[in-house]
Amino acid sequence: MENITLNNGVEMPILGFGVFQIPNGETEKAVSLALEAGYRAIDTAAIYHNEEGVGRAIATSGIPREELFITTKLWTQPSASNTERALDASLSRLGLDYVDLYLIHQPFGDIYGQWREMERLYSQGRVRAIGVSNFYPGRLVDFMKHNEIVPAVNQIETHPFFQRTEDQKIADEYGVKIESWGPLAEVKNNILDNPTLVAIAQEHGKSVAQVILRWLTQRGIIAIPKSVHESRIAENFAIFDFTLSQAQMDAIATLDQGTSLFVDHYSVEAAKNLGRIDDIAAGLA
Repeated sequence: MENITLNNGVEMPILGFGVFQIPNGETEKAVSLALEAGYRAIDTAAIYHNEEGVGRAIATSGIPREELFITTKLWTQPSASNTERALDASLSRLGLDYVDLYLIHQPFGDIYGQWREMERLYSQGRVRAIGVSNFYPGRLVDFMKHNEIVPAVNQIETHPFFQRTEDQKIADEYGVKIESWGPLAEVKNNILDNPTLVAIAQEHGKSVAQVILRWLTQRGIIAIPKSVHESRIAENFAIFDFTLSQAQMDAIATLDQGTSLFVDHYSVEAAKNLGRIDDIAAGLA
């Protein structure tokens, strides 16, 4: 496994396992399979309602806590003062004393007040690194200019059809690492049958999914693919025994459509839908 160094010196695996949209009852098995395959970074969130399943898999894995890198996320809060309570709720569900990375999940609500609370929790050692998710470049830069601690990570939609090249340049300028959610575009636009990607995969004797994940990690982007199938979980992990050529990287660059396949975080609808409070995710229930 290759690691990436965050801006506070913490080492994070560049490839992790995501659990978005995996039901809580199936999460323990999926995470257990991922840990058996070699993953040591697991990404969840309060709003996914499956932190308990992640926690059970961690507890039964036998893997020392210090060898794991666990990420969870703070959902939109009714008050910044609720941030610690939300973290407490996530830690309780995970069965952990700390998380390695705690992210503001959406760029809505009192993100500045929440961040200052997260800075306090970071100073107490209850989280090893703090970051954000779904922040577009202007929001990210404004956020950094008005807070003490620069986010370690910005987790954003990143895949061959939405490559976020400019976002990464800006993030790099400020020492923020990009982490890709939806690295396989949730197989939209028939991505696994894309002729360019298929041809590159055939040249290496790899799957299209493996090529995409290698393309991301070669760009220095953290990837968190998701699957509930044992063979695919293992396949997605086996990406460090080949390297894409510059010509192949350039070919993939031509696939960029420059727009989200899921949600426009600039939009009024995103603000309405993602700014709503979920009592459990917010740590209120």
